[in-house]
Amino acid sequence: MKKILIIQNIHESGIEILKKNSDYEFEIIEDINSDELKKKIVDCDAISLRTAKLSGEILEMGKKIQIISRHGVGYDNIDLAVAKKNKITVAITATANAVAVAEHVMFMLLNIAKRKDMYDKNVKEGKFNERNKLPKTIELWGKNILIAGFGRIGQCLIKRCLGFEMNVFVYDPFVSSEKIESLGGKKVNDLKNAVKTADALSLHIPLNEETKNMINLDLLKTMKKNCIIINAARGGLINEIDLDKALNENLIFGAGLDVFESEPPMNNNPLLQNNKVFLSPHTAAFTEECMIRMAKETTQNIIDFFEKKLDKSKIVKL
Repeated sequence: MKKILIIQNIHESGIEILKKNSDYEFEIIEDINSDELKKKIVDCDAISLRTAKLSGEILEMGKKIQIISRHGVGYDNIDLAVAKKNKITVAITATANAVAVAEHVMFMLLNIAKRKDMYDKNVKEGKFNERNKLPKTIELWGKNILIAGFGRIGQCLIKRCLGFEMNVFVYDPFVSSEKIESLGGKKVNDLKNAVKTADALSLHIPLNEETKNMINLDLLKTMKKNCIIINAARGGLINEIDLDKALNENLIFGAGLDVFESEPPMNNNPLLQNNKVFLSPHTAAFTEECMIRMAKETTQNIIDFFEKKLDKSKIVKL
């Protein structure tokens, strides 16, 4: 019997898959820093992992671990070097969250462009007749959006942007022009040059040494003053201090962040007090439907792995 350690609970629909299979037993651990985790990880064969950080030190204790199944698509919370050394397969829920995240990007983009909080507050405070004093909003129609990263999320997003009749440009060195054009976009090869003409920038790329702080003050200075930046990918892609400075100096129009370099963000993070940024607590994929899909795919990936039928597209290259 295979033992599965579920680090951070998942939707019951994923648990039900395991309950129906007598070849697996599981245990749910909520506290990543607990002594109980250190004890249980020793003899588990597989791990289901959400957003908790799985350090190399902890991972080394699990000598029997064969697979880590991520409840999501990011994997920077796993010590990949240790996983590779110990020949541990890392799988992601590659097909589960694209729609939810793409919708969240549009939700943020529209809220910022239409100054939702400001207009809502004005009415609720009885200042309806002062509407002419409010800053004007922005239309998405005819605007240029640059999608950086064109995996499943980016490909879901382009459909929604085209629905608003936006001009879509795509930066992704690993996707062909033919693929991008077939979906209604135009491929760009130079991100630094492409941001100069973008009215909106949406990030959908992994965090690594090459991409960390890729959106910094130097780059922000080259952007249009009406540009809106959305990050629903990984914190650390944007230098948060630089972003705060750019917003305060009106270098760009606004920003929407679902992810942060430190999660939760530190209390002294200036973006928490900046009214030009729209924030959400890493919940882009937190729709009811998506949580069900991710839970099912997370546990099914583990079963498929042991049955030697795990789709290769879901396996992270270490």
